Amino acid sequence: MDFKITSDFVSGFWNLYVIVIVLASVIGCGIFLWMQGSAKHKPGEVTGHVWDETLEEYSNPLPSWWRWMFYITVIFALVYLALYPGLGNFAGSFGWTMRGQYEAEMKTAEEKYGPKFNQFLKQDVMAVAANQEAKEMGQRLFQTYCAQCHGGDAGGAPSFPNLKDGDWLWGGTPEKIKETITGGRMGVMTPKGTKPDMDAEQVRNVVHYVRSLSGLTADSARIQRGAELFPQACAACHGPDAKGNPEAGYPNLTDKVWLHGSAEAKQIEIVTKGMQNQMPAFGDFLGEAKVHLLTAYVWGLGGGVKPAAPEAAAAPVAEAAEAEQK
Repeated sequence: MDFKITSDFVSGFWNLYVIVIVLASVIGCGIFLWMQGSAKHKPGEVTGHVWDETLEEYSNPLPSWWRWMFYITVIFALVYLALYPGLGNFAGSFGWTMRGQYEAEMKTAEEKYGPKFNQFLKQDVMAVAANQEAKEMGQRLFQTYCAQCHGGDAGGAPSFPNLKDGDWLWGGTPEKIKETITGGRMGVMTPKGTKPDMDAEQVRNVVHYVRSLSGLTADSARIQRGAELFPQACAACHGPDAKGNPEAGYPNLTDKVWLHGSAEAKQIEIVTKGMQNQMPAFGDFLGEAKVHLLTAYVWGLGGGVKPAAPEAAAAPVAEAAEAEQK
């Protein structure tokens, strides 16, 4: 292990403390062995310890082969501490570190496997998603880096989105998925359960109104009162029709997809206290080629959104230009 003392310990005392403790322990073991080996022993001498009136403990020295095995261990420890880290800030004559070994292994792996990943980098995401070899490589990447949150089948879990349906916060096109994997996302729901926003009863009323929009059970009287509160309390993010703006990270409240759960108590808690949900960034860690493969795999799970066709985007512009000419 790399026992290098960093800025956590700004005093040089701790460096010296570690060196003294380690060396005293190792050398002390050697001295203790020497003392045991040089002690005088009389053949047949007993220590006075008797068990069951028949078993006596003799004061015999350790076998020489046993003592020398321990001596070799002590010598090995001293040689190791001279070559590798173990004595405070002293890095050892080899200058080995865990980080250095990791970076060397990663460099070797990149040289070996990098071309395998890079062969798909210049291909369109949808073409990569249709390639069986790329799909298998993307699946292995997903199981390694994504399954812990989204599940091995990408079906998600409470607070971790299902990647197989068509409900996408921040967008489900290849470009948006790649953007999410590369830079991560931070979803924030601001708390509304404190003044001057809403009191507990008003929060409950708004929750019942929102529940009614997606067909969940709700109290009719509270629905009416919540409908009056929703425009000033929630419409700024979720829109006056509560359909949200998924591209900007504001969920649609009228469908049946509830990322954090559809239980009334949970919804009241979220509206009252707010919520933060983070998707970590993987761009710097994985690199462009692996992110491209992961994007293709996730997009190809079934819920990905096709990018707008260039012709469809250009048609309104052409029609507008033609209308101006007329």
